[in-house]
Amino acid sequence: MEDLARFILDDQDLVASLKQIRHELTSISIDWPGLSLVLSRDTAGDVGTSITTEGESKRSCLRDVAAAAGRRSTEALRSLEELAKVDIPNRSSTIEQMRYRLYDLAGSVERSLPSARSTQWNLCVLITEAICLHDWREVARAAVAGGADCLQLREKSHGVGELVDRSRELISIARPHGVDVIINDRADVAVAAHADGVHVGSEDLPVADVRAVVGDRMHVGATVRNVQAMHRAIENGASYVGIGPMYQTGTKPHLESADSSVINELMNHLDGTPHLVIGGINSSNITETLSTGARGVAVCNDVCASDDPEQATRTLVHSIQSQLSQTLDHA
Repeated sequence: MEDLARFILDDQDLVASLKQIRHELTSISIDWPGLSLVLSRDTAGDVGTSITTEGESKRSCLRDVAAAAGRRSTEALRSLEELAKVDIPNRSSTIEQMRYRLYDLAGSVERSLPSARSTQWNLCVLITEAICLHDWREVARAAVAGGADCLQLREKSHGVGELVDRSRELISIARPHGVDVIINDRADVAVAAHADGVHVGSEDLPVADVRAVVGDRMHVGATVRNVQAMHRAIENGASYVGIGPMYQTGTKPHLESADSSVINELMNHLDGTPHLVIGGINSSNITETLSTGARGVAVCNDVCASDDPEQATRTLVHSIQSQLSQTLDHA
């Protein structure tokens, strides 16, 4: 966990806190001669070395690595805590407090890292400052409070340095609440900011090249408008697809909106791949959008340009969850 906090997150406070626990444990070992025996390992004679589980050999992303490290560290401290009650009872409570601190630190490390697990979001809000009636940070916080489970940073005119800074700020707003952050177009920015993913359009860097840049560490999304493009994107490494535009949209007015039957056809060919229907979606047409079989949508204006972005988000989330609940009831 300390290595992840140091070399991946570059978080000085987390590194210092984790290092402090290591040093405290070292100081306890001075008063506990038996600790060296507890920590020693007879590999040849250890019956546990031949017992493995399938999950031990699989990690889908850095967040999984942190989660495993956190579990093992806290479990180890609990064992030491119990053994200390026998050998040095006066230090058992000290180890207990270390364990409680480590729970919080492990959670902080895990939540701060991107996840590449396949995710079907319900509502992704595209954050574009020029469209926001309020400060973009306030809009992002409102979207999170309203129930959005994904935010996408969509800024076309900012330089790379500003994009990285803004991405990190958006991540700090979203990730503590379990909300993923996707960066539009820029795989380099997504990697530098440790975002959860990157989304590219048909005129951006090809999906295969994006996947080569980010590896398996994060989501890669691609906008598709027909079945062939969808299959090609998935084969090249897209973990989710953006389908549309469903309606005419102000962000891309030159694109012709798709007929609902086209969207429905794409839905029938997804075969479980996560997706977001995009383009001009709002509270007035969300029901029609979901009637195509969509399980997730992406919106921009309906939230960013709202006087009350939290309520606008909440309304959309309620509509999506109600529709999905009805679909399950009829299944």
